[in-house]
Amino acid sequence: MLKSATILATALAAGFALAGCRGVAPPEERAARADFKAVENNYRHGHHALQLPELTNDSDINDFLRFAMLRNPQVEAAFYDWEASVESITVERSLPDPTLTFETYIAGTVTSLMPGLMMNFPGPGKLGARAEAASAESRAKYFQFESSVLQTAYTVKQTAFPLLYLDAQIRVDRQTLALAGDLERLSRAQDEVGKATLQDLLRAQIEQERLRTDIVNLEDSRHSLMAQFKAALGLAPGEADPPLPKMPAPAPAGMSDDELFAAALTNNPGLKEMQAEILVAEAGIRTAQKEKIPDFSAGFETDVKASPVVWNPQFSVTLPMWRDKIASEIRAAEAGKHAAAARLTAGQIALAVDFAGATFTVREADRELDLIHNRLLPRARQSLDVSRGAYRSGQVDFLNVIDAERTLLALQLDEIAMRVQRETALAQLSLIVAGLPPPDAPLLDLPHAIANTTR
Repeated sequence: MLKSATILATALAAGFALAGCRGVAPPEERAARADFKAVENNYRHGHHALQLPELTNDSDINDFLRFAMLRNPQVEAAFYDWEASVESITVERSLPDPTLTFETYIAGTVTSLMPGLMMNFPGPGKLGARAEAASAESRAKYFQFESSVLQTAYTVKQTAFPLLYLDAQIRVDRQTLALAGDLERLSRAQDEVGKATLQDLLRAQIEQERLRTDIVNLEDSRHSLMAQFKAALGLAPGEADPPLPKMPAPAPAGMSDDELFAAALTNNPGLKEMQAEILVAEAGIRTAQKEKIPDFSAGFETDVKASPVVWNPQFSVTLPMWRDKIASEIRAAEAGKHAAAARLTAGQIALAVDFAGATFTVREADRELDLIHNRLLPRARQSLDVSRGAYRSGQVDFLNVIDAERTLLALQLDEIAMRVQRETALAQLSLIVAGLPPPDAPLLDLPHAIANTTR
């Protein structure tokens, strides 16, 4: 009886020992974990964000971008999706858990007591193919994370610039309101000397009321724009409104169009994700082809009540006999690859269209800004000065002065609108199209595992 108990204890100990085993990580798993660790060091301490930049009225736009990239919940969700995909590599390359079996025969009394241990072994190459597919999937998840980071940075700029230029619009309207006040005082003075009519005074007052209403409407629209800006930063509606970044100087376009397009084809995370999907499909084909190989099971049982002890080795093998099923799995995987390749081609075409649209918008805005700032605005200011002088001398009526004032206001607002359009298009071009990350973005600088497998 003591011997039987010893054998039973040995079998149980063997089972628990196997339960504490660790597999051997393949190179692609080690590379994926190294990449994840590198990003994690720049993005999270455990499950907590790194120290967020303090946002003040003196902060530049890059401080706001880093704040959003660390705080925005969409970026956080993409990060943890990537982490989950990295962990799945270990799951896919690991052997199935062993099974501890127990069998007994009872005929009035226990006549046989047979503990045992069984282990399943997938066919040669199957675990490697599954790990390869999981590694390719983790690369695609990284590029989704990268897209989320760049999209967040773009959204911050897309919502910050209208706010900045809305404040500029309000300043222009207030300056114009002051100008309209000057016109009212001028019309009063002209009326006192008999050179103007009450109608001129009323027109000046009407113009001031119109401008006051415009200012109120602009200030009211600021609440909606601020809500969008807070959402881009990852701030909840109940949190205090953040300050705005400093007004950026007009940014140069930087690289030539050819250089930018080459960078877009290389860096665009959407295209890189599609390239990774092709690798996923190729790994799926190899995994499906491995289904032709049988799986194996091996183990033993021992009857601890027998004397001498009876050992019962066991061995089984699957029979992959359903060839039509295997063929369908291979064809489905091949179709997935063709679909991924077609999506990549479509993505490259769409990228070219987006690139052409963004670069045209930048060039058009440059031309419009040059026209407005260097030629039209100086003449509009001169025209207003001339009109005011001519009105004092009675050479023109008050409508000419109002028309000159409105022309100047419209050109000033057009300049602001063109700056918004240009800066937004440049942000789209660099972040979304070309995939060029802003400073301090929590992304891989040299993603060795990813770069080596997506070229």
